[in-house]
Amino acid sequence: MPRAGLDPAAVVAAAAGLADEVGLAGVTMGLLAERLGVRAPSLYKHVTSQADLNRRIAVLAMTELGDELRDALQGRSGREALAAAARTMRAYVVEHPGRYATMIRLDAASPEDPVAVASTRVLGSLAAVLAGYRLDPADTVHALRLLRSLFHGFAVLEAAGGFEMDTDVDESFEWLIDFVDRGLGGSSIR
Repeated sequence: MPRAGLDPAAVVAAAAGLADEVGLAGVTMGLLAERLGVRAPSLYKHVTSQADLNRRIAVLAMTELGDELRDALQGRSGREALAAAARTMRAYVVEHPGRYATMIRLDAASPEDPVAVASTRVLGSLAAVLAGYRLDPADTVHALRLLRSLFHGFAVLEAAGGFEMDTDVDESFEWLIDFVDRGLGGSSIR
């Protein structure tokens, strides 16, 4: 019988917090069980494997990021929306590097798969940013990949301590936003 108060959501939330603390590679069923005050075999009543746990963390992370992006974009368009999305993604990655690491490569089995649903939340918000620019619809996927790559790359490097030059990182980030805004057309639709 499962321990009272322990359910799949609690296990995943604890694992996500642990991933942020020790890094995704450091999250083991043994360490997670220790943190939850149970024995490792007890976790298998809530998740089927380490891979299942990581996938569930990814769904949680994508849902959280998608919600934060949606909220940050409310009432914004053009450069203002671009900046809000960039800052939101950067903050999420820096604050949650372990859980974010689970989001990099996942295959969805179907459109109803929780991975696909959560991924759509993130991509939908980024697509909303692009709606404020005069893009050829045929370029939307390319532009989505550009935004995700730039925001991801900058934030992951920052979270890993990869910016060692003495130029202010925030200044570089604002420069990135301005550069992307100009590249997308610079004159957003009003």
